[in-house]
Amino acid sequence: LQETMEDIDKNGDGFIDLEEYIGDMYSQDGEADEPEWVKTEREQFVEFRDKNRDGKMDKEETKDWILPSDYDHAEAEARHLVYESDQDKDGKLTREEIVDKSDLFVGSQATDFGEALVRHDE
Repeated sequence: LQETMEDIDKNGDGFIDLEEYIGDMYSQDGEADEPEWVKTEREQFVEFRDKNRDGKMDKEETKDWILPSDYDHAEAEARHLVYESDQDKDGKLTREEIVDKSDLFVGSQATDFGEALVRHDE
């Protein structure tokens, strides 16, 4: 959270305003019209990110943006590992499928970046 605030809060006031929010993702660089996705992000900021409607995101609002409470990181990572490794798409992983994608498992947060793999013998 602190790193995000320091990176995006260009004027150093402790908040992320709409222009700082957009400026982190998009630079106009002389283009006359903004792409549609930028307009959508502006609407997202006003409608959902700036919950108290004061024109800027405070630390709590920023935290809700970058670390949403309804997002299960462990489940998402597990689904990712199965999706990428399950070669026959049967929804189950065999030893061979895991070994074939061992680099994916060693680099995963779900296995504590490989540390969990050395504690098991199966």
